[in-house]
Amino acid sequence: MTSAFCLLDDSIVPLAEARIPVTDHGLLYGDGVFEGIRFYHGQPFLLDEHLRRLRDSAQAISLSLPWSDSALRDSITRLIEVFGHGEGYIRLIVTRGDGPLGIDPAACPKPRLITIVDELNMIAEEKRRTGIDIVIASTRRMPPDSLDPRIKSLNYLNAILARIEANRCGADEAVMLNHQGLIAEGTADNVFIVSQDRLLTPPVSAGALAGITRRLIMGLAKDVGIPCLETDLAVCDLHSADECFLTGTGAELIPVRHVDGRAVRRCPGPVFTRLQSAFRDYITKHCQEDNT
Repeated sequence: MTSAFCLLDDSIVPLAEARIPVTDHGLLYGDGVFEGIRFYHGQPFLLDEHLRRLRDSAQAISLSLPWSDSALRDSITRLIEVFGHGEGYIRLIVTRGDGPLGIDPAACPKPRLITIVDELNMIAEEKRRTGIDIVIASTRRMPPDSLDPRIKSLNYLNAILARIEANRCGADEAVMLNHQGLIAEGTADNVFIVSQDRLLTPPVSAGALAGITRRLIMGLAKDVGIPCLETDLAVCDLHSADECFLTGTGAELIPVRHVDGRAVRRCPGPVFTRLQSAFRDYITKHCQEDNT
């Protein structure tokens, strides 16, 4: 079993020993932003894209980031070296910092940076091969005019409520609808289906996170000649899909075998298999090139 570490106040400590004050507004109110970053062959994957999204999220909630991208890269490199394994997961967190009780962010003089390195296994390897079971949750995705899904904030209660539904049904994941009844996303991943040999995924305007892995998969689909389209998807589209799979930094690519108890026609299907292979080739090429 590997040991997890945390970089906190410029000191690296075992994760079990990391401590922050209970007055941190990230804890009190979910006031902060984060990024999850995979690393392969000792190299953080798509780091520039993650740092840009972190800054975009912080800008959207008026949270200052006094650390340069170079400093953030250095901290991640330090943690990976201490971790001592070529593959793992980085959680980069910025909270509003310490402050008095009350939600006013102006009362917090200094943001806090927390960087964690650990393993992340979202799903058993057997299910990665054979597929997972998902359900459509009754919990609706927060509409963009309430909280834009492009902001990766520390408050995931909306998604947690949907995941509780999945747990109670004995499913592996839940898919959330927006307030128009259209597919938005999973609780921690983006949704793709294959229908009539086309790869389809909900647009960000439907309430989906602008996933970095999602964007990569869409690009890889184009590279290997698979037609890909962002389009509104209804529940019936998932129920009648030829293939269905989920993507995300933590999830990577996960095939779906049942939706609401209905068997997906092909799992894992040929489109998923081609894209999974292209995804692995992309990781090997880019991360190993960074090591040379």
